[in-house]
Amino acid sequence: MNAPRFFFPYAGLAAGIEVELPQPAAHHALRVLRLAIGDALTLFDGRGGEYVARLVHADKRGARAAIERHDDVERETGAGVTLAMSVIATDPMDIAVRKAVELGVARIEPVAAARSQGSAGGERAARRIEHWRQIAQAACEQCGRNTIPPVAEIVALEVWLAGADAGVALLAPGAPRSLAALAADRAPRAIVVGPEGGFSETESKLAAHHGVAFVHMGARVMRAETASIAALAIVNAAAGDAK
Repeated sequence: MNAPRFFFPYAGLAAGIEVELPQPAAHHALRVLRLAIGDALTLFDGRGGEYVARLVHADKRGARAAIERHDDVERETGAGVTLAMSVIATDPMDIAVRKAVELGVARIEPVAAARSQGSAGGERAARRIEHWRQIAQAACEQCGRNTIPPVAEIVALEVWLAGADAGVALLAPGAPRSLAALAADRAPRAIVVGPEGGFSETESKLAAHHGVAFVHMGARVMRAETASIAALAIVNAAAGDAK
């Protein structure tokens, strides 16, 4: 069984020292996972690699771990794809963020399209962004990644398109070329996923104006969160990540 992993977002981690676990990590380790003195755990700080540690103290006030060594290991994909995910309903969006991180996405950039659920600004948008960042952290703890992909602020689709580099693929049912064929030739640097109901005609024309490649993933129309997962899996397979 792999040792449970915890994000430790503080400088100063090093072999041979003892550290107090952050309260949420201590609660999860002791109350949820029921770890005991002597059990192994892994810490990572997002600066590269991970630290092998062991629980050396636990009581109702918290937990302390002794760091044994640093392992210079990363589990990133070779694709390095950005996911430009149109903002959708809460639960499906959470799924899209979590699974994208598990699939090795390099960066998540939420975009507000005409049919998106939620605006690009305001207090609710800020809460959602922070929530997605917490999901990304938890997904890294679960899947073994030591680099947490950034989740950007929400921007309007037209703003995102204007600032995008070359190599953007937009998922569009009925497009003349498949994502698999495109990825086999050259992996896209970014994948754009539309909201529930798809992009408007005006948005599609704007994307075409910016030189975006329109691609499909087969004859079936997928939900937005499913499409994001399938698209990243296709690109990973083409890049050899599944070998």
